[in-house]
Amino acid sequence: MAKSLLFIPDISGFTQFVKTTEVEHSQHVIAELLEVIIDANTLNLELAEIEGDALFFYKENIQLTQQSLLEQIKTMYTAFYSHLKLLEKNRVCTCNACATAPKLQLKIIIHAGNLQFIEVKGNRKPFGNVVIEAHRLLKNSVPNDNYVLISCELENEIGKLQNIESDLLSFQAGRDSYDSKEIKYQYALIEISKLQIKTFEEPKFVTFNSLPNISFEKVFNVSAEVLIEQITNYKNRHNWVEGVDEFIYNEHEVTRLGTEHVCVINGKQLMFKTITKKGKPNQIIYGELTKIPFLIDELYQFFIITPKSNNSCLLDLEVYWKVKSPIKKMIIALFVKKQILKSNTKAMNNLYCYLSENK
Repeated sequence: MAKSLLFIPDISGFTQFVKTTEVEHSQHVIAELLEVIIDANTLNLELAEIEGDALFFYKENIQLTQQSLLEQIKTMYTAFYSHLKLLEKNRVCTCNACATAPKLQLKIIIHAGNLQFIEVKGNRKPFGNVVIEAHRLLKNSVPNDNYVLISCELENEIGKLQNIESDLLSFQAGRDSYDSKEIKYQYALIEISKLQIKTFEEPKFVTFNSLPNISFEKVFNVSAEVLIEQITNYKNRHNWVEGVDEFIYNEHEVTRLGTEHVCVINGKQLMFKTITKKGKPNQIIYGELTKIPFLIDELYQFFIITPKSNNSCLLDLEVYWKVKSPIKKMIIALFVKKQILKSNTKAMNNLYCYLSENK
């Protein structure tokens, strides 16, 4: 029987991450990272299971070269740390989950052996001692949480790893005993600085040469962190924004600079993009940009939160717009400006009441 490949990427630091951070955002971050790893699967591995903070892949009948396996490892680490860099650079939320996400690490366990299967309600799942061994290898003596480990069972199939030349991977021998059975392996620590982190669009700070067209401020009796969470959590917006049919957004994604959501008003869809602008060091600034084709070329709305104490903060709402048509400028000045101020004032008062009732 030809041996099968078992491949387990595991996000290191997940347990502590969840214990010490906001659960919902930590779940979103982990889900995003697991999706990134799945998308980086260049060997067409079969996904057997999503195991919380880890993925269990397998491939029957090993037919791969040492080079193709090493390229898979490099691709997966590059994708993982590129996404962490994106989360770090484009972060809006101040919660511990979003702030500490860039400290997460990745380890990959790769094993080989004779694989058996069981079928449960039509689902075919890997089974047997080799599966147990692969998972036990997650607990090992490697003095790091950022590494790839390849068992000697697999090394026997693809060739000696210590003979390879790689700018990223330098393997060394290790061994551990599980239930009196010793399993030997080769492992290589991953140096993030040697990865070619993918570039992404840097967030642009919007600047204005004039005062806002509309401004409004209100003191909230909650922390700045609680307020920014409510403002950026589209799931809860219906609790304080009236007149909206629906909010369409990615439920499994933490809001960050560059993300988009759709606001449906009277059946018409308005696309909003998350932006920001410069502020004072202690301020939290969240902004949204949209275009209203029939009236306003560009509408900018900024929520500027300044902490006052542990349980209170000042919210400054600033609205700017850009309009080229002189006729539209006149219509906005005569009729629309008052309506925008009225709707935003009402939304902020609704938000204040909602937060007061749900402390």
